[in-house]
Amino acid sequence: MPRFFVENGSFSDGVDGKPHVRLTGDDAHHISRSLRMAVRDRLVVCDMTGTEYDCVITRIGDSFVDAEAQSTKKSDVEPPYAVTLYQCVPKGDKFDSIVQKSVECGVYAIVPVFSERCVSRPEGAALERKLERWRRISLEAAKQCGRAIVPEIRRPLDFNDAVKAASSADVPIFCYEGDGTKPLSALLAGCDGRGASISLFIGSEGGFSIDEADAAVKAGMAMASLGRRILRTETAAAFTLACISYEYER
Repeated sequence: MPRFFVENGSFSDGVDGKPHVRLTGDDAHHISRSLRMAVRDRLVVCDMTGTEYDCVITRIGDSFVDAEAQSTKKSDVEPPYAVTLYQCVPKGDKFDSIVQKSVECGVYAIVPVFSERCVSRPEGAALERKLERWRRISLEAAKQCGRAIVPEIRRPLDFNDAVKAASSADVPIFCYEGDGTKPLSALLAGCDGRGASISLFIGSEGGFSIDEADAAVKAGMAMASLGRRILRTETAAAFTLACISYEYER
């Protein structure tokens, strides 16, 4: 069933006492023109807080679609934990794929990070275009895989600010291929995952410098090994999120 997202508070009580919502903009165009849906067709609308509304279309206008909720339920697809991915920005369009696959694997939010070895450092209008693109990819991926929320793509941070923010999580994970690491499974074993905040820090193509790794340790990050093979930056996030899902959702 087609899935759409609205801001919390978008539903209002109709004269019949049932929640009503109006979809506008690209969503309305997609429903009426691309999907060619009609009055009485059904769709799912999510309110960004984990609640799903099973709706029926009641009216289609030139620039809007009205729908009435027939039933509501708390989504059971969202992980019982919240992972914020701190992903150092890679070259080219690799971040596009990272966003898409991370959303599919259950990420809660993504923070682009500029570390010492980042080659790509978009600024100004170029950065705003990338943020807009990444947010659109997050939305489309959330629709495709049946998420109940759209993972947030936050403003970029430099390395030091990102480490400071990431270290405040219940389980702060810093993925590193150097010495002094522990297996990811050992770091996850100390928490049952329910309601936990998890930060996941992943480097760009060149990884992290020794100084950055030292700074992460001093900030309280747990140094994690992802196994005997070195993963590409565009692979590491989805791999690690899958491991976390296996640990806490099986």
